[in-house]
Amino acid sequence: NITLELPDENIGILGRNGAGKSTLTRMLGGIEFPNSGKIISDKTFSWPLGLGGGFVGNMSGKANVKFVCNLFSKSKQQINKIIEFVYDFSELGNYFDMPIKTYSSGMKGRLGFGLSLAFDFDYMIIDETLSVGDARFRKKAKEALKKKIENCNVILVSHDMKILQEMCQVGLLVNNGQLTYYDDIKNAIDEYTQINKT
Repeated sequence: NITLELPDENIGILGRNGAGKSTLTRMLGGIEFPNSGKIISDKTFSWPLGLGGGFVGNMSGKANVKFVCNLFSKSKQQINKIIEFVYDFSELGNYFDMPIKTYSSGMKGRLGFGLSLAFDFDYMIIDETLSVGDARFRKKAKEALKKKIENCNVILVSHDMKILQEMCQVGLLVNNGQLTYYDDIKNAIDEYTQINKT
């Protein structure tokens, strides 16, 4: 029973495991649909960028990238450019031409992250993906994301309060089936911290 209008700002989503954060982002990204009511927006949303979901396991990383490009009606030239970008960014080497089912979760995350960065959306939906890869890759991913969101907004699900405070202006707290909006991310973090003390 939520009626809510979200601003054109970077939004942090907080909540305990199982609270419904990922379900909410999947609905915003158009992968799942609400049981009742509507989500209305004239903005474009990325698919939820998380650890490795949504790929076809029998297809290679490259084939998956090409498949997504075709879904978005990209030209042959655009597809080649995107494939090259994702290959370079993901640092998968020979695995780029191997089936996704041979990938670790971290490798899937790197592929998904690179693929999302290759497209332009009004909102990038990110579900804990900044934790993917080793420390060097995490730094690279964070810097690339910061550059990307200079031209778009982000909806970020994270348990890392420092990253939420650094990247988001407003917050949504999901707790016990309730969704609460905060126009200052710091207030959302404070409330989330209090919930975790109980």
